[in-house]
Amino acid sequence: MRRMKESALPYALAILATLAALFLRGLLNPFLGQANPYHTLWLAVVFSAWYCGIGPSVVTIAIGVTGIWYWFLPPYGSFASKDPTAIFGVLGFMALSAVIVALGASTRRNIRQRKLAEEELRKAQHELEERVRERTEALRQKTAEVVEKAALLDLANDAIFIRTVSGTISYWNHGAERLYGWSAAEAVGRSPHELLRTEFPVPFHEIETADTWAGELRHNKRDGTRIVVASRWTTLRDHDGKAAGWLEINTDITARKQAEDAARSLSGRILTLQDDERRRIARDLHDSLGQYLAALKLSLASLSTADGKQAAIDECFEIVDRCIAETRTISHLLHPPLLDEVGFGSAARWFVEGFAKRSGITVNLDLSPEVGRLHKDAEIGLFRTVQETLTNVHRHSGGSAVEISLRILGEQLRLEITDNGRGISEDRLRRLREGDSASGVGIAGMRERVRELGGSLEIESGRAGTKVILSVPVDRVSTGSSPSDRSGQSISVA
Repeated sequence: MRRMKESALPYALAILATLAALFLRGLLNPFLGQANPYHTLWLAVVFSAWYCGIGPSVVTIAIGVTGIWYWFLPPYGSFASKDPTAIFGVLGFMALSAVIVALGASTRRNIRQRKLAEEELRKAQHELEERVRERTEALRQKTAEVVEKAALLDLANDAIFIRTVSGTISYWNHGAERLYGWSAAEAVGRSPHELLRTEFPVPFHEIETADTWAGELRHNKRDGTRIVVASRWTTLRDHDGKAAGWLEINTDITARKQAEDAARSLSGRILTLQDDERRRIARDLHDSLGQYLAALKLSLASLSTADGKQAAIDECFEIVDRCIAETRTISHLLHPPLLDEVGFGSAARWFVEGFAKRSGITVNLDLSPEVGRLHKDAEIGLFRTVQETLTNVHRHSGGSAVEISLRILGEQLRLEITDNGRGISEDRLRRLREGDSASGVGIAGMRERVRELGGSLEIESGRAGTKVILSVPVDRVSTGSSPSDRSGQSISVA
C-alpha cells in the first residue's frame, strides 16, 4: 500500500501542476488573448519532467494539450477541428515537450547515478573506517599479547633468543643475559655464531632446514667460559610458509654433563677395580685352593692301597680331579692368564673353544694379523665383550652359529660378533640402544668399557640374527710395542 501511494504521488503532482498551469492561463487570457496559449503550460511540463518522471510528464502533456485545445483555441469550449496553424502549434508544443521530458529524464538519471555513487562511496568509506578500526584494535591486542609474552619470556630461566634469516639476533631475553653475560642492547643485531662461538654436533644446514631440532651445543660466555646447553630450535615462518627466522631456547646443562662425566669415569674405575679383583681371585683360586687340592691328591696317593679302601680312594681322586678342573675353569673365566701373558687373541681362542664345547654352538673366530698386542684395558674390554655376547647368544638367541671377526678398518679397530638366532624384539632393541637400565648389567658394562676407550657399541638385529659391533680408535688402544701374538689365525670350533 505504501509503495502504491509513493508511485501515485508523482502523477498527482503532475496533474495538479497541469491544472494549475491551465487555471493560470485562464486568468491571463484577458491580457494574452489567443497568442501563446502554452506559456503557463511550459512550467507544468518542466516541473513534471524534472521532478515527476516520464509517465507523469506524458500525463501533463496530454492533459495540457487537451485543456489548451478545448479552452484556449477557437472555437472555444469545443473539441471541434481547429485551423491548421493551431494544429501545428500543438504538434510543436508536443515535440518540444518531448525534448524537455527527455532532458529531464537524463538529468534525473544522472542525479540518481550520482546519488548512488555517493551512497556507495559513503558505504565504502564507512566499511574502510570500520576495517581500520578493527585492524587497529587487533594490532593493539596483538601488541599487548606480544608485550605480555615478552615479559613472560623474560621471566624464564632459559636463554631465549630469535635469529633472523639474515643471521642476526632480533630478540634476547633476560635469561640469555643471565646465562651468557651480554645485555640485549649488546646482543641484538649481532650474529649468534660470532657472539657465542657455537659448536654444532651436525652440519648447520640440517638444523636450518628442519622445522624443529633438539640437541646439545657448546657455547662461549662473555667471560670466555665454555658451557654445554640443551638447545631446542623452532623455525618461524611468514604467511607464505617461508622461513622468517628461528626461535632458540637453551638450558645450561654444564653441571649435569660434568656430573655424568664424573659418574662415567667412576663406572670405568669400578670396572677396572672389578677386573683387578677378578684377577686377584683367579690367582688366589689357582695359587691357594688349587695347591691345596693338588696336595690332597698327593696325600690320597700315599694312603694304603688295600682293596677295601682302593675304591673309596679312587672316588676321592676323581672328585679331586673334578675340583681341580672346575677351579681352573672358574679361575680362567674370571680372568684368563693368557690375557696378560700373550694377549687377546690367545685368550679369545681359548674361551671360544671352551664355549663351543659347553654350548654346542659353532663359533668361527677370525682375527686379522694386523691386530697385535693392545693396551691392557682394550684387551680386557674386547674379551669381556666376546664373553658377554656369547653368553647372551647361548641364553637368549637360540642360534646355532656365531661369526667373530677383529680387524683394523682405517683408523678404527672393529670387532663384529654375528649370530644366526631369532633376533631381538624392536621394543627391547630400542631400549638397548637408548641405554635403558632394564636392558641388563652386561650390556651396560660393555658400553661403559667401550666409552672409556673412546669408542662406540652398536647393536643390529633382525630375523636373520643379531650383530654386535664394537669400534674404537686405534690410537686409543695401541701400546706401540711389537706384538707377541700375530698369528692372525681363523678357527672354527663346535
